[in-house]
This record gives sequence, structure tokens and C-alpha cells, in this order.
Amino acid sequence: MLADQDRIFTNIYGMHDRSLAGARQRGHWDGTAGIIKKGRDWIVSEMKESGLRGRGGAGFPTGLKWSFMPKESDGRPSYLVINADESEPGTCKDREIMRHDPHTLIEGALIASFAMNANTAYIYIRGEFIREREALQAAIDECYAAGLLGKNAAKSGWDFDLFLSHGAGAYICGEETALLESLEGKKGMPRMKPPFPAGAGLYGCPTTVNNVESIAVVPTILRRGAAWFSSMGNPNNAGTKLFAISGHVNRPCVVEEEMSIPLRELLEKHCGGVRGGWGNLKAVIPGGSSVQLLPHTVCDEAIMDFDWLRGQQSGLGTAAVIVMDQSVDVIKAIWRLSAFYKHESCGQCTPCREGTGWMMRVMERLVKGEAEPEEIDMLWDVTKQVEGHTICALGDAAAWPIQGLIRHYRDEIEDRIKHKRGVSAVAAE
Repeated sequence: MLADQDRIFTNIYGMHDRSLAGARQRGHWDGTAGIIKKGRDWIVSEMKESGLRGRGGAGFPTGLKWSFMPKESDGRPSYLVINADESEPGTCKDREIMRHDPHTLIEGALIASFAMNANTAYIYIRGEFIREREALQAAIDECYAAGLLGKNAAKSGWDFDLFLSHGAGAYICGEETALLESLEGKKGMPRMKPPFPAGAGLYGCPTTVNNVESIAVVPTILRRGAAWFSSMGNPNNAGTKLFAISGHVNRPCVVEEEMSIPLRELLEKHCGGVRGGWGNLKAVIPGGSSVQLLPHTVCDEAIMDFDWLRGQQSGLGTAAVIVMDQSVDVIKAIWRLSAFYKHESCGQCTPCREGTGWMMRVMERLVKGEAEPEEIDMLWDVTKQVEGHTICALGDAAAWPIQGLIRHYRDEIEDRIKHKRGVSAVAAE
């Protein structure tokens, strides 16, 4: 259980003043210039030491990602782009940061941009986030007025500008290169890599794209030290994490907890447990809609971190925990996700453009029990032809939920087909 003094987000529920004055009372913007004066190399090495891994889904080490940026400019400017396009179904943690604790993000943007030699940062915010954008823009305006942004930001000697850019509601723009395309005013379609954004990103310049939570935790880590942050969680899964728990729990919530917390402890301590008791649990999607579900048999010993969940062929993703009790038609639930991915595919890669529609249509027949038993294996084969064969990870995201369903609930799919055939036979007689 995370102790209160170890919480990074002290206003995640909006109980306190979210203005600059309120943020300062809670310890933000404290000694920012001093942190920057310690220099780039110190900041990057401290971030590496802390063990922070990207909080947007992939879990790539943050300090290592920063170190890919060029040390000396070749004449091109460098950019930090903050991915606030929180469109993964079930995920609503970055929204709370921007709405209630925006100064953690703004201060983090200043420090991270300095560490990467970037005088400009962009926050690309999801199209549906209207109120969050207003809160964040108000906080940015306050910082400019107080001299924390702009020339000689926070009296650090570093000039820094921060811009907020509003998306138009496309899930694909959460993928970093599609986000850059959209930010440049083009259609949001993923780019081929290489070149990676650190070599040629926004406007062809060195760019790092980081998630909101990854940037918002930076100032606190640097103030309290890498050793403090890395002391929490299991090895290689350090620190605290925002978990967004929804579905069939008694109290859905967003909560900051220690990494590697057992799933059962997370649900019972913060959400009042599963609706109808632990025995009523059917399945849990542990990391947003694009990871494979965990059946109830695995949930007893489930550990909420990157490595344990990868070992179960699932993932921590965005740590959006979607809880399903016994009342759920799990086949229909996964069909709904496959319909979402079909709708959001940008259509650039053939396996994804054709495969997402194909998978959704077969899933539709499985929901009704109208498919042939052989089609289950055929569907599995199609997911394998989509997975790993596209420019971005949307193809994988569409394939994995279906693979999880077939892996853990194949008997339910077969029973439904048998039942439908039995009913049809009776009707025919």
C-alpha cells in the first residue's frame, strides 16, 4: 500500500486548489531552477537511475529515450511532444492530471525539454477533452504570467515555450508518429520507422514523444531522488502508477498506487471489491482494451506490473483495469472492441485495413453462435497474420483481445455454436 507521503499526484480528485498558488502550496514549482542548474547529464542519468518506464502503454525506459536525442544541435531545433491523446478505451488517468493537477505536467515539460535541449514543447490533447483543455490552458497562462514559462523560464536561464494543440478525436493519433503528422496539419497516419522521431520527428527535427504521466512525475522524482522512486515496486517495474479501474467493481476510481501491487489488493482496497464478491469475477482486462484479458483463475495471483503481465501474454499498457463479472457476455464484449478497432484503423496497411473488418465480422457471427467450429481456428490465424505486420501497433491492438478470448474462453464459443445448432435442429423438426 502506497503511503500518503509518497504520492506524486496530490490533487488527483480535485479536492484542493488547482491554481498555481495551490500547486505551490503542495510543493510543486519548488526549486525548479536549481534542478535545471544541475545540468542535462545529471537529469538524464537520474531519470535512468529512477527506473521510470513510459506510462503511455509500451513501458520503454524514459531516461534511455531522452538520451537518444542529439547532444549538440546541427542547426535544427529539438522538440518535446507530450501525448495527451488519451483514447485507449477504459483509460482516464491523464485526464485527471490535466484537469486537477496540471502544474505537475507543465513543470515536468520545462525540465524534460531542458534535458533534451528543446526550447519548445507541444501538448497534443485528445479532441474530446474540452474542459481538460480549458484547465490546462488556464494553468499555462498562469505560468507565463508568473515568469515560469517564456524567456528565462522560472529564472533558470533557459527560454521555453509550451503550446497546447487540440486533436479532432482520432484514436490513431495516439500513436506517436501519427500524432506528429496531425500536429503538422496533415492526416493522422503513422510513419514508417526508421527514421525514429529522435532523428527526424516534428517538422523533420529531433523530437521525443512522451505520455502525460511520464512527464508529470519527473519534477517529484528529481526533487526526492532516483533512489526514492526506484525503492517502490519490483525490480525493473519501479515507482508509483495511476490505475484507472472501471467496470463491475463497487467503486470505480482512478488511484495512484505502488507498481507491482497484487490485482486483488488493488480492487479490494480502493474499489470495494468486485460486484457480488470475488467469486463473481469472470475476467479482467488489466491495461486498456488492447491487451489480452486475464481469466478469473489467473486473477488471484495477478501482479500489476509490466513483466508479470507480459509473462501471462497480456500487458500493463495504460493500467486501465476493466473488471467483468459473471453477468458479462465475454464474446460480445470482445466483439465490441473489435468493432472499435475496425472503426479507428487509418487504412494505410492492408493487413489492418482488411483484417480488422474481417475479424469483426467473424466475431459478430461468434456472438450469435452462427459460425462453424472451424472458424475459431481460422480467426486465430487471421489475428496472427495481422499481428506484427503493420506500420503501427493498431493491428496488434485489434488482434490481441481476440487471441485472449480464444485462448481462455474457447469452450464458451464452442458451446454457443452447439447450442445454436441444437435450437436450429429443433426448429427444423
